[in-house]
Amino acid sequence: MSASTTAARAPGFRYYDLLVGGMVAVLLCSNLIGPAKVCTVTLPLLGALTFGAGNLFFPISYIFDDVLTEVYGYSRARRAIWAGFAGLAFASVMTFVIIGMTPSPEEPFNERLQPALEIVFGASWRIMLASMLAYWIGDFANSWVMAKMKLWTNGRWLWTRTIGSTIVGEGLDSITFYPIAFAGIWSGQTMLKVIAFNWTMKVLVEIVLTPVTYAVIGFLKRREGVDTYDEHTHFTPFSLRDEGEQRTPRP
Repeated sequence: MSASTTAARAPGFRYYDLLVGGMVAVLLCSNLIGPAKVCTVTLPLLGALTFGAGNLFFPISYIFDDVLTEVYGYSRARRAIWAGFAGLAFASVMTFVIIGMTPSPEEPFNERLQPALEIVFGASWRIMLASMLAYWIGDFANSWVMAKMKLWTNGRWLWTRTIGSTIVGEGLDSITFYPIAFAGIWSGQTMLKVIAFNWTMKVLVEIVLTPVTYAVIGFLKRREGVDTYDEHTHFTPFSLRDEGEQRTPRP
């Protein structure tokens, strides 16, 4: 390989923390705000399509995962995934706590606010559990495939890694979330249709945004002066070790 290996680890990254923050913010919005609304759009030839609003921006969290894995390596993407999981868990617990607290009868606005909070944020424990577990499985699968394919392709054909990892990660996310959240509530046929549609939609978002992913990854590799290959990384998700072999990116 023409890229040279960096012997010493870089003292720090300019944009890593910002990317982690952005990934966590997108994840929280897609899980707490998006699922509260079901939208319908009418497209030429396809007709009316109905979907949860969270599907508009949840795939962006996978793009963050792709960028983090490609530039900084699996171990640093792993740290970001755990940060997102912790943020989602904390938000879920606080949601139950706030909604469960007795509203003050001295504030008349609470009569309108409490029912609204329960409708928008009062998801069942099944949906919360399904959301966290599906995110954890899907994002780790996405990052693992991304890192492994980078080794298999010797760093070439980035588009195969971004799309291939999304197909696997979003697929596992969908087949984990919906059965846990809605088994016994939805019919099997409805569940299969929803899984297929949402999986397809999320992968299409990744494909459409591939040029943006290319631009962001190229920018970060140049500015950070690093391109990480996980040749000696331990691929267990149960670690926060900062691993990954850093190499100077190709010009």
